[in-house]
Amino acid sequence: MEAPKFKKINLFQLVMLALGSLIGSGWLFGSWEATKIAGPAAIFSWIIGGLVIGSIAYDYVEIGAMFPESGGMSKYAQYSHGSLLGFIAAWANWVSLITLIPIEAVAAVQYMSTWPWSWARWTHHFLSNGVITTSGLFVVFGFIIVFTALNFWSVTILTRFTSLISVFKIGIPLLTIVMLTLSGFHPGNYGSNLHDFMPYGSAPIFTATSAAGIIFSFDAFQTVINMGGEIEHPKKNIGRGITISLLISGILYVILQSTFITAIPPKMIAATGWHGIVFNSPFADMAILLGIHWLSVLLYMDAFVSPFGTGVSFVANTARALFAMEGNRHVPHFLGKINLKYGIPRNAMMINTLLSMVMVTVFRSWAVLATVLSTATLIAYLTGPVTAVSLRKMGPKLYRPIRLKRLSWIAPFSFVLASLATYWAMWPTTVQVILIILLGLPFYFYYEWRNHFVSTRQAFKASGWMIGYLIFISIMSYIGSHQFNGQNWIPYPLDFIVIIIASLGFYWWGIRSYVVTEDFGKAQKLNQEAKERGEMEDDQ
Repeated sequence: MEAPKFKKINLFQLVMLALGSLIGSGWLFGSWEATKIAGPAAIFSWIIGGLVIGSIAYDYVEIGAMFPESGGMSKYAQYSHGSLLGFIAAWANWVSLITLIPIEAVAAVQYMSTWPWSWARWTHHFLSNGVITTSGLFVVFGFIIVFTALNFWSVTILTRFTSLISVFKIGIPLLTIVMLTLSGFHPGNYGSNLHDFMPYGSAPIFTATSAAGIIFSFDAFQTVINMGGEIEHPKKNIGRGITISLLISGILYVILQSTFITAIPPKMIAATGWHGIVFNSPFADMAILLGIHWLSVLLYMDAFVSPFGTGVSFVANTARALFAMEGNRHVPHFLGKINLKYGIPRNAMMINTLLSMVMVTVFRSWAVLATVLSTATLIAYLTGPVTAVSLRKMGPKLYRPIRLKRLSWIAPFSFVLASLATYWAMWPTTVQVILIILLGLPFYFYYEWRNHFVSTRQAFKASGWMIGYLIFISIMSYIGSHQFNGQNWIPYPLDFIVIIIASLGFYWWGIRSYVVTEDFGKAQKLNQEAKERGEMEDDQ
């Protein structure tokens, strides 16, 4: 019987899907959160955040083209270092993804809670002191259910929806930039000296990168990787999709941050300082402050559209990540079932929906969810550069549609940046997220027990570097500088130097810990299939 054929995603749809994920609640809240933390110097936070994620994405371009498969981000580490590292990476990535779905719903509900119209007073009970209330929580649940429903039937519906919504999502931020600049342009807000530009010093620039949702705002490049098996011409389009979408969103975010800084009335800054600027719906509140009421209405609408598009895209992404974890043989088998009619992992999608509701019930603040998400993501991404270089050692003759020329130095560079960004999330967030990741280990040991612990010792040996790294970064977060909530036993910026040196040591350990298992054999078969498809496309 011939396997059902599903419509593939072309480059335009792929870029729109990625932008639909990238431009979400990050633009609605990130500029304000970053400015509160770092003042005008927050513009550097976006550049640093883009550099962190861009360098990590570079590593994944080569791997994604080698193994174009759905949910690929949950499998790569297992190909190079066995089941335990694969499980840790997949679980950390999955934790970040099930956090991202409710964070977009929370963003929409938070903007709803400040609707200024008399008929909308009932929405004002959805938020209290920056935290979603019980009544608001049920509205968040409603958004999550709708996100899921739009993914439940087919990839075609998803791509048509996201392509349409992404055009709107790009247009509103651009309009906001133009109108706020015309109505309230105060370049003097950047200051006339270094103290004005960095009123709280240099350390908050780095803090804002992880704690203001900046890393989270760039995280969605993995949408392209996780849709690998459904992409048309993956040899070309995986790299192009990631590069184009990250460039567009990065430029947009930097300009939005600058616009936010220059639009704030100088009197407000003089009265409260950057720390004291409080908005519940930042850009909409700014538009009302400047008398552009029609723009505030559009922004309240976009507070539905931007998070909506991202939430819908990541329901698909998260389902594929959990579906792929079943292939690692350490989660229940039913999660790996695909609906034959629509080609969608419905069981995984429903489990993610329920767990997203649990996550937002526990963490009801946008800022807290963003920090948890960023830290979990970075821990998962630490395996990317190690895996990319290890695969070159393990399989030098594997088919590589894209062979990165600068991988030898960008891989350790991206590992160091990811380590620093994890540290910037501050104590105790770093340890809390690591503990959430460790909660998945009982699943791993249960399935290892069922398999009679055949390869457990080998898996631990191959993953020793990651276990050591997690212990190191937890201790470092506690004893590090007070600027990052540590005990200041190692002051700033000496703490950065310690992390850089230690990270290079763990990276060196990691690329020498690869192990050839049956999972690598599966990777070779998948790579051969990619080679055959690539040759067919070249012939056409």
